[in-house]
Amino acid sequence: MDAKDYLARAWLIEEQIQSKMEQIESLKSLACKVTQGFGKEPVAHSPNVTSMQDVIVHILEAEEELNRKIDDLVSMKMEVMQVIDQVQNVTLRLILEKRYLSFFTWERIAVDMGYTVRWALQHHDEALRVVQKILDGP
Repeated sequence: MDAKDYLARAWLIEEQIQSKMEQIESLKSLACKVTQGFGKEPVAHSPNVTSMQDVIVHILEAEEELNRKIDDLVSMKMEVMQVIDQVQNVTLRLILEKRYLSFFTWERIAVDMGYTVRWALQHHDEALRVVQKILDGP
């Protein structure tokens, strides 16, 4: 696996977590729907207890999946952090941390470090070469 793909794995899991969270919110919203009858107070809609139980089971399953993804992300971030920590050059290490652990944009990285985006990208290329050497081993 090349260095960029290796480091980008944490971002992909982060995106999956966000998607799972949106799915859970959607399921919870469906479970909490309230309907209003004509001239009546709002009442909870409960057409079928079994279908409500099914929704609750699906919500719990989705939350369990989310927790597994979060565990994966934490493990992957720890692994990526260990590799990044092996980069001796502090500037290169900081670029990698900001990009692959904090998920900053190139613009934000450049502003934070007081350089141009082009500078950040050029140093990122150098940092990737260093990480590739680490991944390839001795």
